Amino acid sequence: MRELRALQARLHGVWSEAGYGEVWTPTLEYEEVLRRGDARAAGAGFRTFDDHGNVLALRSDMTIPIARLVSNRYAHVKPPIRLTYFSHAYRMVKVRSGQPREFLQGGLELIGVPAPEGDAEVIALTLEGLIAAGLGRHRLGLGDGALYGRLLAELEVPEAQREPLLEALARRDLVELGVRVERLNVSPAARDLLERLPRLRGGREVLGQPDAPLAGAMDNLRAVYELLAERGVADRVIFDLGLVRELGYYTGMVFEVYDPAVGFAVGGGGRYDELIGRFGRPLPACGVGLDIHRVHVAQLEEERQT
Repeated sequence: MRELRALQARLHGVWSEAGYGEVWTPTLEYEEVLRRGDARAAGAGFRTFDDHGNVLALRSDMTIPIARLVSNRYAHVKPPIRLTYFSHAYRMVKVRSGQPREFLQGGLELIGVPAPEGDAEVIALTLEGLIAAGLGRHRLGLGDGALYGRLLAELEVPEAQREPLLEALARRDLVELGVRVERLNVSPAARDLLERLPRLRGGREVLGQPDAPLAGAMDNLRAVYELLAERGVADRVIFDLGLVRELGYYTGMVFEVYDPAVGFAVGGGGRYDELIGRFGRPLPACGVGLDIHRVHVAQLEEERQT
């Protein structure tokens, strides 16, 4: 606990200095509130009832509760609104998977700042916070979470066929993805693009794809990269055009943070411009959530090797 407290203090120090104020939300939310944000985030499977029969759920992340908080408590506050948090969240996991059902999450939410400036600020503060926490080998995979879905819509792929494709992509099951793409009634060129896009990963050269449906996303990712270069952290970015986050509220840029010491991503986030509006006034927003326990494991491993 002493080490975890010190780790949180280092992250909080970087983020508070950048103008992010700490907030706290209830552990239990009304299930209907979580479903309004995203059906897959509705309590991660842990539910109970209040004395009026309303269904309550344990939060599975902090973004949706903070979206509700902003709409309720900050309705008349002029943006931008910069918030940070350190709270426990809960998720269903497979038995013997080695993953905890309860975990400590720390993160940022930047509300009212559009892309690419908001994207770059959140990414830069994520990387700067991890450096302050003692990590030196971490890298950030950067993509566009809505890119594949937009491409499927432009190719007029039926709605019933889109969801299985996106689920396979979220699991990184490229074999299943390829099988499903082969069954689509699209041109050979479109089929090639759908199979090739998830494999585009690397440096800035992957943004040079000429395909028209990808142009808007590429322009934003280039702009984000330039802003990160100005802040001196672009060298930690790896572009990953097949990156899709599990939660469905992301509308643009998404990212995940990796460290060689941990077998899973230590955190991730992205842009969610439509989420705040589901609870009140529409505002552009983006954020990040880090699994503090995984960051701690990575930190200890780096200390062991030095």
